[in-house]
Amino acid sequence: MAAKDELGRAGEEVAVKFLQAHGMRVLERNWRCRDGEIDVVACEGRALVVVEVKTRSGRSHGTAMEAVGPAKLARLRRLAGRWLADDHRQFDSVRIDVVALERSAGDFSIRHERGVS
Repeated sequence: MAAKDELGRAGEEVAVKFLQAHGMRVLERNWRCRDGEIDVVACEGRALVVVEVKTRSGRSHGTAMEAVGPAKLARLRRLAGRWLADDHRQFDSVRIDVVALERSAGDFSIRHERGVS
């Protein structure tokens, strides 16, 4: 497995534990359809939360948060609709969150942006 993949998996695990510790219930991880993938599908109360997890080991390519641009957000909105169509649960609202992680000296710093789109 490539170091980038290992970093991404480690970051996703940290993100899931962070979300659960802050009251979210994780419904699915790495949900895929022909249009793409949602890293984490969660709920918080009656809200469906689609979570994009970005992990970086440095800032040479920008911050983790900067890696989630308008095209990615548009794709996540479409994917949220696809997930809802497949799952048939009822939610009062849908939001997209980003969990950005940056690793330095083996530790992760976490930034959780709620409702980015």
